[in-house]
Amino acid sequence: MAGVQSAVALRESGHEGPVTVVGAEPHPPYDRPPLSKAVLLGQAEGSAFDIDFAALGVELMLGREATGLRTDAREVDTDQGPVPYDALVIASGAEPVTLPGTRGVPGVHVLRTLDDVERLRPVLERQHEVVVVGAGWIGAEFATAARAAGCAVTVVEAADRPLAGALPAEVTAPMAGWYEESGATLMTGARVERVEEGAVVLEGGRRLDAGAVLVGIGARPATGWLAGSGVELGPDGAVLADAWLRTSVPDVYAVGDCASFPSARYGERLLVHHWDNALQGPRTVAARITGASMDPYDPVPYFWSEQFGRFVQYAGHHTGADTLIERGEKAAPAWSAVWLRDGVLVALLAVGRPRDLAQGRKLIESGARLDAGLAADPAVSLKKSVVEPAP
Repeated sequence: MAGVQSAVALRESGHEGPVTVVGAEPHPPYDRPPLSKAVLLGQAEGSAFDIDFAALGVELMLGREATGLRTDAREVDTDQGPVPYDALVIASGAEPVTLPGTRGVPGVHVLRTLDDVERLRPVLERQHEVVVVGAGWIGAEFATAARAAGCAVTVVEAADRPLAGALPAEVTAPMAGWYEESGATLMTGARVERVEEGAVVLEGGRRLDAGAVLVGIGARPATGWLAGSGVELGPDGAVLADAWLRTSVPDVYAVGDCASFPSARYGERLLVHHWDNALQGPRTVAARITGASMDPYDPVPYFWSEQFGRFVQYAGHHTGADTLIERGEKAAPAWSAVWLRDGVLVALLAVGRPRDLAQGRKLIESGARLDAGLAADPAVSLKKSVVEPAP
């Protein structure tokens, strides 16, 4: 998404020179969210972008992996030779974190690319016993698909609850029940000692039969190829971009999952591994390259997940919030939660309440202050709980 949208945004911004997209995968550029849903279940053959690259004058160099960057020569090294640039947009995304000792073990999978999905489809078709390591977003979405395909699913999570790294316990409490409702088994506080062919062995010796194992324990920026380039990376491996997504090297920019950026709205640097960030960031980059005016990049982060028959949406960034307000009962099919900081709405989680999300996202954008009592009433719209105009 980030690479393709950078090319499209450059054309929309009036750039008339050559535009080249270099990608390691051999497939035409595609959208990732459908991979863990319709494409995985065989309900769609693919998710290629409906973009006429030839008509846009965009050259695609597919199946060509970036191996290094020489900024003095203004060249990207690839496994098929160097590619020169005048301006470079780094959009190399993220790569799944793997379990130590699983390389080469048959039946161990990750879910990130179209090729990953092609390897996983037969797993679902044969209704294997599946063990999912990690009860995060990807683990939940894959478990949902595997149950829909009729697989027996066990999800192993080292933390004491699902989504422990993403959301606080107050809002994730009901999510453990979603697994049980779907017929999946969720094991929390369970650490993997090793993975063998046909089995996952937990610390303590318990052995789980596994026709296939899906590892969903996070992703990290795919920036190893930038070593020695002079492009500054953070401790998390992300490219340290500035408020206009420029890197530490002239004429080199970074967008999407591989880059962090400073947020004035939240007072910290954000690394956002979600689709909307990959869609929005390229507009800022294209404006800088073409010389158009553009405000600093400071979006309200947004993402969604479809899991266990529920549509889960999140907007904002709740770290630093001082008040959590629940709207509705979490045992109900639809509910939401909002986070305030000094009375200002900074984040919102909506389960089956898209209206809350739509209104909340706009209110976060405007810096609206809410009446906590009104915001706690799910019958009152969020926009009617605003107590004063946004500053």
